[in-house]
Amino acid sequence: MSHITVKEAEDFYTNSFAPWIKAMNISIVEIGEDNATLRIPASSDLNRLGGMICGQAIMALADTAMVFAVAANAGGFVTMTSVNMATTFLRPAEGEEMFAEARVIKTGKRLVYGEVSLHMGNAAKPVAHVTTSVMLL
Repeated sequence: MSHITVKEAEDFYTNSFAPWIKAMNISIVEIGEDNATLRIPASSDLNRLGGMICGQAIMALADTAMVFAVAANAGGFVTMTSVNMATTFLRPAEGEEMFAEARVIKTGKRLVYGEVSLHMGNAAKPVAHVTTSVMLL
């Protein structure tokens, strides 16, 4: 299995994602063999009333992070689609930046199951936990 570099991931992100996802200013922190860590900076554009990052932005970040974890697991970027995503919000998402740590748990012939932990810089205090299934097309 070939390893995906952060540069390759950044190029894929720039060339493949919708403008509204790119407007979140997602950056790729790390790509492993079956995992990926992404981050977004604090932005009033992503906040809801009260200054918390809105749930829609949290879920979009989680879904995007899973794309890179699945690609890392597959050894390259493949066509895929999200099949299921269950999000549990654990506490308010307030702070300077949010991190999404995605990892593949199980890979089948066409279905990949994974999870994403989202936190505000302290992984021991997650703000949300996501489980997801992705179908390879």
